[in-house]
Amino acid sequence: MLFAVVAVGLLVGALVFYVGNGVVAARQNSGNRLSALRTRDEVLDGSFSERALAPMVQGIGRTVIRFTPTGWVGNAQRKLILAGWADRMDGNTWAAVRIVSVVGSFFLWLLVQSMVEGAVMRIVVFGVCAFIGFFGPVAMLNSRIDKRRKAMEKELPDVIDLLVISVEAGLGFDSALGRVVQNVPGEISREFSRTLQETRVGVSRTDALRHLTERTDVDDLNTFVLALIQADQFGVSIARVLRVQAEEMRIRRRQRAQERAFKAPVKLVFPLVLFIFPALFVVILGPAAMNVMDSISSGSFGG
Repeated sequence: MLFAVVAVGLLVGALVFYVGNGVVAARQNSGNRLSALRTRDEVLDGSFSERALAPMVQGIGRTVIRFTPTGWVGNAQRKLILAGWADRMDGNTWAAVRIVSVVGSFFLWLLVQSMVEGAVMRIVVFGVCAFIGFFGPVAMLNSRIDKRRKAMEKELPDVIDLLVISVEAGLGFDSALGRVVQNVPGEISREFSRTLQETRVGVSRTDALRHLTERTDVDDLNTFVLALIQADQFGVSIARVLRVQAEEMRIRRRQRAQERAFKAPVKLVFPLVLFIFPALFVVILGPAAMNVMDSISSGSFGG
């Protein structure tokens, strides 16, 4: 039975991955249709998941969204943007993912409940499966958002240092930003690349930088962008602003490292008390307690 459960779980995971790739490919091809029309043969050359399953999943998502509360789609789309998944899925696809997760958890419970004895334990297992199915995708999305924010906080001081060097070497701000995009990989470089694309199609630099803060929602980056916007509006030297911001970001990164170091002893208290101390007590006091018990038992028998 355990082998059957694992096999079904792997099968469901493979199916979700297959359908997910089809949805991503379908979204990318729909964007490509804006620049070039696809012939009938090119459409038929697509995979089955792209041609058949992806439209079905997206249709399910559009149907589910009709029954969601007002503002749910906007909130979901906002989180997808912050996670960097906006180019892979939209609110419709995310709603379909939530439905597939809930249905998959229900089938998982049907497989597991036959291995559990007792009505109470079956209810508990059902609650666990329902919790994982309903909140699992949300937890993954929030984890992705936190991971992306930490990555951008870590990359930002080095990016600003490269901007300072490029601007002081004589490059303009846009050219320096392009040099950063070419030489520094990572999340923040991709966002700067999109900012450059917006400025090249006619969006003002101020609006493009504000769009950058809306897509990232990182405090350090918000401060940096605000300083750039003020420097652009008041005519302050960009090189001077960049140098000040570079020093400030390095100080903030050092302070965050110190804060995490100070939190480490507090976080170690619970593992010490719950796991390490009991094992030490067993190893140190166990033999002594056995000797005492042997002495007491031998004395009682002697009496």
